[in-house]
Amino acid sequence: MEHIFPDYYRDFRCIGGACKHNCCIGWEIDIDADTAAYYRTVWGEMGARLRANIAWDGEPHFVLGADERCPFLNASNLCDIYIHLGEEHLCGICTDHPRFKNELPDRVEIGLGLCCEEAARLILGKKTPTVLIGGGESTDEIITLRDRVIALLQNREKPVSARIGEMLTLCGAALPEKDLGEWAEIFLDLERLDEHWTKLLETLRDRWQTIDFGGFAAHMSARQTEYEQLLVYLIYRHFANAPDLNEATARAAFAALGYTLLYALGALMWTQSGDFTFAEQVELCRMFSSEIEYSDENVYVLLDVLRENIESYE
Repeated sequence: MEHIFPDYYRDFRCIGGACKHNCCIGWEIDIDADTAAYYRTVWGEMGARLRANIAWDGEPHFVLGADERCPFLNASNLCDIYIHLGEEHLCGICTDHPRFKNELPDRVEIGLGLCCEEAARLILGKKTPTVLIGGGESTDEIITLRDRVIALLQNREKPVSARIGEMLTLCGAALPEKDLGEWAEIFLDLERLDEHWTKLLETLRDRWQTIDFGGFAAHMSARQTEYEQLLVYLIYRHFANAPDLNEATARAAFAALGYTLLYALGALMWTQSGDFTFAEQVELCRMFSSEIEYSDENVYVLLDVLRENIESYE
């Protein structure tokens, strides 16, 4: 089975305790069956801690402590399981995160999730076009269309907005005619985790007509690769595992919507402060990924909205 991955994939290194948005805080961490069975065999103080801090009913998972911290995240924001038992005894989720895997009929596509701040810095800060490593030309119509979409998005002779328009035309899709206030309301109706994300959406809903898009475009004129990399990431992660072409086109619209929202939020922040740094871009995209991509329910709600404007391939 072929494995496909972006060319930046092997450059990722977890920054551990230096991470401001630790993946061991605020997430319920399920434990795979093999790892749970091993944890039952551990003796001594570590074994007692494992048995006391795992919920064993149903699918085993760690019981979060104060501030929703994993009970094995120590005061230095490092993992005691990693330190005392070794990396090989982390559960599957902890070993893989922030990596994702799409298992397709003839290949496995892997990548890094944008919800990790270090992965987001790596992806958005890449100046050269992303290249997918492994595999050759595919006969699968969805993967073939996906690869054509990525080629369009990487055509740097055109502005990003024009590339998105060509992508939507190629896929037979269009975003529903809603203003930014209406889109903000749709996102506010979704499940939300971070109060800062909520505040940004509320401000966009209430003040979108005051945004200086012209000034923001000038500010970002030398940073268009950040949006290219965002779009290529969203297409790579979400497109090829669609069950059919109609669903794939909805996912192309999802990528366009993600760009539209994040561009508007960046412009809002620039209008308010007179600046919008790369660090702010990373944090904005990290929040979007955490709030939207990592909630299947939120993704499905948005796809339902977007299907209204999808031309059928049937």
